[in-house]
Amino acid sequence: MTSEQSSAAETKDIELSGLIAPAFYEVHEDIKAAGHTHYFLKGGRGSAKSSFVSLEIIVGMMKNPDRHCVALRKVAAYLRDSVFMQLRWAIDMLGVSDKWEERINSPELIYKETGQRIIFRGADDPKKIKSIKTRSGYIGYVWFEEADQFSGMAEIRSINQSLLRGGESYTVFYSYNPPMSIKNWINLEVSKAAEGRLVHSSTYLGVPREWLGEQFILEAEHVKRVNEKIYRHEYMGEATGTGGEVFANVTVREITDGERGALSVIKAGADFGYASDPFAYVVCALERRRLYILEEVYKTGLSNFRASELMKEKGYDGVVVCDSAEPKSIRELRDLGIRAVGAKKGPDSINYGIKFLQSLDEIVIDAKKCPNAAREFSSYELERDIYGNLRAEFPDRGNHTIDAVRYALESEISRRKAKIIERRFLE
Repeated sequence: MTSEQSSAAETKDIELSGLIAPAFYEVHEDIKAAGHTHYFLKGGRGSAKSSFVSLEIIVGMMKNPDRHCVALRKVAAYLRDSVFMQLRWAIDMLGVSDKWEERINSPELIYKETGQRIIFRGADDPKKIKSIKTRSGYIGYVWFEEADQFSGMAEIRSINQSLLRGGESYTVFYSYNPPMSIKNWINLEVSKAAEGRLVHSSTYLGVPREWLGEQFILEAEHVKRVNEKIYRHEYMGEATGTGGEVFANVTVREITDGERGALSVIKAGADFGYASDPFAYVVCALERRRLYILEEVYKTGLSNFRASELMKEKGYDGVVVCDSAEPKSIRELRDLGIRAVGAKKGPDSINYGIKFLQSLDEIVIDAKKCPNAAREFSSYELERDIYGNLRAEFPDRGNHTIDAVRYALESEISRRKAKIIERRFLE
């Protein structure tokens, strides 16, 4: 037997028995049988889901020499200390560190025998995902770590369309702790049946006690005693809700062509951003007491010229009410053919605007066309103080599309505000 044949034989003998938690045995067998393509693995603290995924990827690549892997986080800055270190841990646990090369700067992990690569990317730079190429084979494994941090299934599908090409079989992992809000996009997504998808839930109770350590168990039991709701969310992986959901009237679904054609008054608003904050443009319609959010542009790093192009692609040519804090950008958009005007705002305009949206019978958001609006409206929640009490003010984060909608509906909100003031005066 040649050294190459011997090495291949050793690789085939690598198994995961004793390294994966019992809760994942059935999932492991399903992966071996290529039962599904997409594996949504949700769980609380200490559930060992990320450990399981990392082990499956390393063993799978070593047994399938034509399959590479791309590991993703929403933000590239978090890659090094999360998925990279987790996969490095799996290599050490399997006792195959001598067979893998580690490149820090890229970063990459390379299986020396075949040149297979594990490539790490952040979704905050889509161009780097689309540019991924392999000299041979194909990307057979994709891992979305902290999948709930992505903007929605539209973003994830776009990434998968860029990566899953030219192969016979794929395994895509989505690992995450379920967000508190039941209406968060990923909690809604996994509630749907879909071909080729397996959804698995796990908790620390399915992990050998000695793997976690006594301190972890003691902390979990302490949290269970003092705050069962937090325990159920953080340790049991349940979407418990927070009591602080701002919009209880959101419905996320497709808005049909028939519905769109029946809408008579279309409006649009824009919230400016550039570096870390996105530019958010929303087209919507208010019919009686029901708001329809129809189209969006949501991107960071946009010049006003590029923003104007993307806005025109949405097909709306009416007035766009914009954040008045950037008069220069408003002037540039007007020069570029956008009928941009500044929002008037006024005292307490944020509170009035959000309360107006809360008062509507329904806010219907087309998740396919507006994934970021769906995510922001569904997950926008009041924050808590150090004592766990809900703060009275609305948070100024994760609200870019919400602000754009407020600007779009400014005239309706102002009329409602005037009526409220008039009633108070008469009283």
